[in-house]
Amino acid sequence: MTPLLEHKSAIIYGGGGSLGSGVARTFAREGARVFLVGRTAAPLEAAVAAVRSEGGTADHAVLDATDEAAVADHVRAVAQEAGTVDVSFNLVSRGDVQGVALLDIATEDLVRPVLTGLTANFVTARAAARQMTRQGSGVILSLTSGSSQGAAPMPTPPRSWPRTGPPASPPPTST
Repeated sequence: MTPLLEHKSAIIYGGGGSLGSGVARTFAREGARVFLVGRTAAPLEAAVAAVRSEGGTADHAVLDATDEAAVADHVRAVAQEAGTVDVSFNLVSRGDVQGVALLDIATEDLVRPVLTGLTANFVTARAAARQMTRQGSGVILSLTSGSSQGAAPMPTPPRSWPRTGPPASPPPTST
């Protein structure tokens, strides 16, 4: 049986993380040449080594997925080296703040992962779309992976919530 991604190339942003590395190994097993991208060399190098140890083809680049020029340059380089960019998969960690009660989380800590995620998704998708439009095909994927590292921040309720206003009416009963 022909591998699903034979003769395809895939850029995986966040490729040094556990999800990115797993996706890279799976894509490579299916025949893709994978290009792993992240901000830290060591985990990318480990992920590339894992792909190669299973017989796959992998390269890596250290860059920030929110840096428009760096992402655009990388997509062009991959297209030139591999011939096409068939898959762009964004698994960038957004920097979610975990384990902080809602009452204690700072506005900046709430907004930062939203802006990081939105920017990284837009920058990587747009750069891939430009190349994929020229070549006539391609797939753009994105997954919010940062939240996989822990539970979402939830409020720790006080012993009794402060009352403001009249007591709540009981919910209507259905008949």
